Amino acid sequence: MAPSENKSVDKECELRGFWLTRIVFLRSLAFIYSVAFAVSLFQNKALLGEDGILPIPVYMNRLRSHFKLQSGETKVSSFLSVPTLFWFVPAQHTDTALNIISNTGLVISIGVMLQGSANMFIMGTLWVLYHSIVNVGQRWYAFGWESQLLETGFLAIWLVPVFSIQLLPVNTPTSRVCIYGYRWLIFRIMIGAGLIKIRGDKCWHDLTCMNYHYETQPVPNPLSWFLHHAPPEWHRIETMGNHIVELLFPWLLLVPHRKITALAGCVQILFQVVIIISGNFSFLNWLTILPAIFCFDDGYLQRFFSKTTRYYVSVAGKLSVKFQNKPARYQRAVLNGMIGMLLVFLSIPVVQNLLSSKQQMNTSFDSFRLVNTYGAFGSITKERTEVILEGTMDEVITSSTTWQEYEFKCKPGSVHRRPCLISPYHYRLDWLMWFAAFQQYHHNPWFVNLVAKLLEGNTEVRKLIEHDPFTNSTRLPTYIRAQHYRYQYTPLGSENSAVWTRKYLKPYMPHVSLQQLTDWRESNGFVKDPAKKETTTKKSEENPRKPVKYFNFDRENLSYPIIGLLFVLGLLVLRLFRREMDLYYDSSMGNVDKEIQDILSRASELDVDEVSGKATVEDLTKDCLVGKEKAE
Repeated sequence: MAPSENKSVDKECELRGFWLTRIVFLRSLAFIYSVAFAVSLFQNKALLGEDGILPIPVYMNRLRSHFKLQSGETKVSSFLSVPTLFWFVPAQHTDTALNIISNTGLVISIGVMLQGSANMFIMGTLWVLYHSIVNVGQRWYAFGWESQLLETGFLAIWLVPVFSIQLLPVNTPTSRVCIYGYRWLIFRIMIGAGLIKIRGDKCWHDLTCMNYHYETQPVPNPLSWFLHHAPPEWHRIETMGNHIVELLFPWLLLVPHRKITALAGCVQILFQVVIIISGNFSFLNWLTILPAIFCFDDGYLQRFFSKTTRYYVSVAGKLSVKFQNKPARYQRAVLNGMIGMLLVFLSIPVVQNLLSSKQQMNTSFDSFRLVNTYGAFGSITKERTEVILEGTMDEVITSSTTWQEYEFKCKPGSVHRRPCLISPYHYRLDWLMWFAAFQQYHHNPWFVNLVAKLLEGNTEVRKLIEHDPFTNSTRLPTYIRAQHYRYQYTPLGSENSAVWTRKYLKPYMPHVSLQQLTDWRESNGFVKDPAKKETTTKKSEENPRKPVKYFNFDRENLSYPIIGLLFVLGLLVLRLFRREMDLYYDSSMGNVDKEIQDILSRASELDVDEVSGKATVEDLTKDCLVGKEKAE
């Protein structure tokens, strides 16, 4: 091809669609899904399994007690209030179900990440599987990023074709409703985080919050020590910058101007990268980058792809306009319109919450978690305290008893241990131990049962601990206690090799034996086979997930109109699926469309620099056009 032709093609490839954006987004979302399912695979048996710290069968018994159901019974109303596949899983098969769900989700998400494309069935499966885990995850899954992943994953279902898994599906250009839906999502995330701060802790007003944040955050990373010792003036600049990014720049996301939107997207992504560098916040900030990807069209992203791929995208854009099947296009437009109306309707309580002086943080207003409200660090802890577990094999406790400390995977323990770097992976037990430090142990049944599991030497639970001092011992500990310490970073320039200094405060939980916890465990249903024992405590009579009411919106009542709308959407999806199948198999029209898809699918390897079989993409396009004309 002549240089002049190269320039013309490059100019023609100044793309304004979102084909490449969708590829980047799907691979990024699949990566987050793969991390989430990996965390589930390696930790949930100990956390939620049949013999876990907070067993799913015990939780399901409490749900059935709340909904006045018999053992093993499930009703539509109960499923709509707490949608999860575990309603249909016998208690004795909980571990198997957890493994199947986690492995299936992990394999599918890795496949999407490698392929860069998917269809509604694939994305819907990922959403249903993770939703099933989150809704029985109890305290381990009670954080905003879980709902955020579900909301992000729900929109992704409508971003892709019903049936095709082609990288560039000509008949399914990227949905504008989903594009603006993701921009609306990143706007709500940032504005919610900004508003909760200025309505919360006083230190956000006097610009001193960052003086404490790096030391007191849940799980510091290796850079946190250095960032904490930055000058106070720099911390004030950081705090002010946080307000600007979270309260001012999000409004640019709503401006219908390509360059302004891209600028806002760059700011949000850079902000999330800075947070990722400064601490271990699970996959929260990685996930928050995803909706910002839709601030960039193909014109911005094409520089990261090969020239061949850009050619194919240019062809796909032309073919989608010229040859998209009209009935399918109209049905897709109706589907997108209904999705848009659903987002608008479910955004009403979210906007009301943002405008309220009593703003709730990280709340879902419907049981399907389709549109949620978000926020983070409305208050900052000024001192870091840690709960340290200690065990002994002594039969009688005296002043000379030797206590040995347990060391967790990532949370501070030994003062000489360097902070870890794990994000986007997440240790759920370590994260909750941070919350336990400024609460009381008897308000956290999971903490007491954790101690019981360590006393009985539960193999799966011990895998959650970095160092169990009794692993190589022939005996298990007879007693375990918890001590409360104040932790501080060592001063800058200290000759001490330690990262932390700590000061003993008081006992957190007195020493207990396994025998002393037996009655408590039985009364709370934490027994080996909870299916054989119905819980009879007052807690079992309470609703484990109280419906959130807000300005006439009730989560349980919202379930019925939502499920009705989803049913209609399902009918449209089936109609689109039939249309795609007709196009795929039709003897006259379908063969040409299949030929076009086959040609475009050659771009699935994004690193390919040569087009095999043809000299230029223009020749390929010409072949497609000729074939189309013959068919007509």
